[in-house]
Amino acid sequence: MLIKSRVGSIATVSQDGSGNFSTITDAINAAPNNTNGINGYFLIYVTAGVYEEYISIAKNKKYLMMMGDGINQTIITGNRSVVDGWTTFNSATFAVVSPNFVMVDITIRNTAGAIKHQAVALRSGADLSTFYRCSFEAYQDTLYTHSLRQFYSGCDIYGTVDFIFGNAAVVLQNCNLYPRLPMSGQFNAITAQGRTDPNQNTGTSIHNCTIKAADDLASSNLTVQTYLGRPWKEYSRTVYMQSSMDSLINPAGWQLWSGDFALSTLYYAEYNNTGPRSDTTNRVTWPGYHVISATDAFQFHSV
Repeated sequence: MLIKSRVGSIATVSQDGSGNFSTITDAINAAPNNTNGINGYFLIYVTAGVYEEYISIAKNKKYLMMMGDGINQTIITGNRSVVDGWTTFNSATFAVVSPNFVMVDITIRNTAGAIKHQAVALRSGADLSTFYRCSFEAYQDTLYTHSLRQFYSGCDIYGTVDFIFGNAAVVLQNCNLYPRLPMSGQFNAITAQGRTDPNQNTGTSIHNCTIKAADDLASSNLTVQTYLGRPWKEYSRTVYMQSSMDSLINPAGWQLWSGDFALSTLYYAEYNNTGPRSDTTNRVTWPGYHVISATDAFQFHSV
């Protein structure tokens, strides 16, 4: 029996059998289809535990909210990867395309490891999706901000190569970005934004975030080059604003994708960042790179 509340209906997922469901997938299947939000969200409360499930939330599960017991308390984990035969798109531990989706206090992991190359933790193609106080943990391609409008607040994102990538209109605000220890010979790239046309309103805005080495990288005593981003597609667009950049960032800031590809068509910008590697003196001199004013920065602070 589902409990009625101001948010609509609440379904509890608990592995010990004390809730309405023992798996997250069963709770999602029980959620109503194509609701209009007038009666609130359908809330799935996932109690603390490690859930070894691959989650896919379809477009018809509108106005769905999923809440856990906190980062590293409610954990959803998988290990699909490109090396093991999955496409990058289908490697995601958690995938969602339902409009107005909300996730709070949950950790999503892909434990395939750096050696397995592309292995996604979260893929979102959900319009007006929001993620609060969540953690996304993988190596290459951790967070796939695939498409449409997305917002992340108070989240932790861990990864190595291109670990925030995609072509959404996405704002990450008050988040912690943790570059990890990659495979030998690899460098870290925090973003790989995929805008393919200058008329698209997409891009990655990183506002008031903190960039700091994850524990494995910080304790390794190895020199790993870490960059703010590189141009996955021709009109790649990424902006860092009022964020703290630790000393692990390469002074050039940004990395090539392949030769001079996209260097004149991309839009990369920085505004009023802080920390040891916020100094833009030695940044790349590409035509598409900019140090912007407050007026220019304002247009990138919301989706």
